[in-house]
Amino acid sequence: MNHTDLMNILVCPRDKLCLHEEGDDLVCERGHRYAVIEGIPILLVSEAEQTHIEGTRALLLAESRDVASLPQFQVGDGEIDPFVRNAIGGTNGSLYEHLVGNLKEYPIPRLRLPDGKGKLFLEVGCSWGRWCLAAAASGYCPVGIDPSLKGIRAARRVARQLGVEAAYIVGDSRFLPFRTEAFDQVFSYSVLQHLSKAHTRESLREIRRVLRIEGEALVQMPNVLGMRCLYHQIRRGFREANDFEVRYWKPAELLSAFSTDIGPSEISVDGYFSLNVQPSDLRLLPAKYRAVVHTSEALRKLSHYLPPLAKVADSLYISSRRTN
Repeated sequence: MNHTDLMNILVCPRDKLCLHEEGDDLVCERGHRYAVIEGIPILLVSEAEQTHIEGTRALLLAESRDVASLPQFQVGDGEIDPFVRNAIGGTNGSLYEHLVGNLKEYPIPRLRLPDGKGKLFLEVGCSWGRWCLAAAASGYCPVGIDPSLKGIRAARRVARQLGVEAAYIVGDSRFLPFRTEAFDQVFSYSVLQHLSKAHTRESLREIRRVLRIEGEALVQMPNVLGMRCLYHQIRRGFREANDFEVRYWKPAELLSAFSTDIGPSEISVDGYFSLNVQPSDLRLLPAKYRAVVHTSEALRKLSHYLPPLAKVADSLYISSRRTN
């Protein structure tokens, strides 16, 4: 996506009015002003409570314009971006922690979606952009949004390094800075589970707004009854989640929320025993983890024939369609 195409879909996250360029800022007709740092729009709503510390940091940098304080990285051919190398355990899950500092290739997953055929794709909570890269490989035109400027800078570096065309924005899922009915497909993986349920519902309504009529959303969420999910709930004494901790949802609760806030929805199994592991990453995992992935995949396939198995899956996909 080129600069002009991106500007055609960007709007003010507060009032959804068009933005125009004014020096190093983007400004709407009501005077809301947003900094552009290294070509990256910082489209966060400063008066809203930030859901991630990196959103607060991005806002502080947007206010100070202290670009000189940003670390600069030169990533050569065959090298792994330092942000990805160090953050892989956080972005991809605990089964990837052995790769922190030791990553030799980018773990780019496979989308469980039809070929994109040039459709506009939004990833909500993209971090360093692994699902945007997957979307580009499947023929979509990807746009990624995340409150972390660090993550977005890394996403741009990785996309350039791999020769992938993708656009990246710093923003908030509750205040998507895109015009209404801009996207054919919205995707989010292991992101909305970290928000309060009220903030998740706000995000779902925003996803619906930016979807075109008959556009679809595919969102991964955790199941309160999943075996590993139950283990983690027991460890924290079934207390309410704080800050960026995972919130666990009942399948019926997910169906109700997504159907109400986006449109007709269905649940399918993503996996068991983990919320992030990808079958496409088997070569990167030690033998004990590969066994977990193989078992998860076998159960996932079996769930097509034995739907009750979905009730104890840890990771669920909710597919929703905007109908009006």
